[in-house]
Amino acid sequence: MTQSPAEDSEVAVNAADISIDSTLGEAEISRFTDNIVAALKTIYDPEIPVDIYELGLIYKVDLDDSRNVTVDMTLTAPGCPVAGEMPIWVENAVRTVEGVQDVAVNMVFEPPWGPDRMSDEAKVALNWW
Repeated sequence: MTQSPAEDSEVAVNAADISIDSTLGEAEISRFTDNIVAALKTIYDPEIPVDIYELGLIYKVDLDDSRNVTVDMTLTAPGCPVAGEMPIWVENAVRTVEGVQDVAVNMVFEPPWGPDRMSDEAKVALNWW
């Protein structure tokens, strides 16, 4: 749901929530949302041939008025071999979005990830129909 730019905006995209707590204009909010999602879609789980966004590993993305971004993400399993690296990949990818000032990535495990978080695109790519 998009509210006026002066109010909080929350846009549900796949399993991730994109929250804009800002007075940015609608065009800028749309640009940030599209570009952040595009940046996240460049990162693939090394063991699964699907990007982490479609896989449902991104739980929440917050953009504040100062253009700082906070990402809550998870892993397919807490013991994932790239657990220490993937948050850095996410931070680096989001930093490439023009206008982003700072990025913080939080690793969360509640709720636990499950295949139900995957988009239809991910399910098709994995033949999970």
